[in-house]
Formats: sequence, C-alpha cells, structure tokens
Amino acid sequence: MTMNTIKTHRDLDVWKISMDFVIDLYNITESFPKGEKFGIVSQIRRAAVSICSNIAEGAGRSHRKEFIQFLFISLGSVAEVETQLEIACRLKYLDSIDHQKYILDRIRKMLIGLVYQLQKTS
Repeated sequence: MTMNTIKTHRDLDVWKISMDFVIDLYNITESFPKGEKFGIVSQIRRAAVSICSNIAEGAGRSHRKEFIQFLFISLGSVAEVETQLEIACRLKYLDSIDHQKYILDRIRKMLIGLVYQLQKTS
C-alpha cells in the first residue's frame, strides 16, 4: 500500500477496526461505577478515540513521514488503552480483558504492518 493507493483513512482496515473498537469500549465502560466517569472511563475512551483519530489525521497529511509519525502516535494509544484496561480489570470493573487485548494486538500488528509498507515505499 502506498500513499497513492490510500484515498482516505476510510480505505484502511485498521481505521475501521479501531472505530468499531471505540464503540465496544464505550459500551463496556457504561457499566463502570458512576464515580469513574471522569477517571478511568474518560481515560479509556479518550485513548481509544486517539487510535482511530491519529490514523485519520495521518492519512490526511500530504507527506508519508507525517503519516508514519501519526501511526506511531496511534501505537502509543494502543499501549495506553491496554494499560487502562488492565487497571480496570485489577479494580474488578471487568472480569476479563482477553477479547479487548486480542483486538488491540490485531490493531497493533496492522499499524506496524502499515508503517512497514509506508517505509518500504519511501
């Protein structure tokens, strides 16, 4: 995949999957204690939104290096969400985060693959 084959962020499977993941996390965090609305719930949601938002912003840039930088920011957000979900699990707000970790691993691998492809074509 090259910058020429990406018309918009909507063409990227990793963006689509990360968008679905945000919706899942919003639904999951609805059951968290009300006192966490401005705590862990807000942190999880903002970090998850950051994944797909940075993919979109990077794809909208005109230079490959900028796109790659935004993909690295998305990777950081993946790690952030994973950490926050682990905290939520340790606080017993979630029974398991296995499914979410599976999706995050998939997103991480897709982001790394996209970075590799973009670097390879430069």
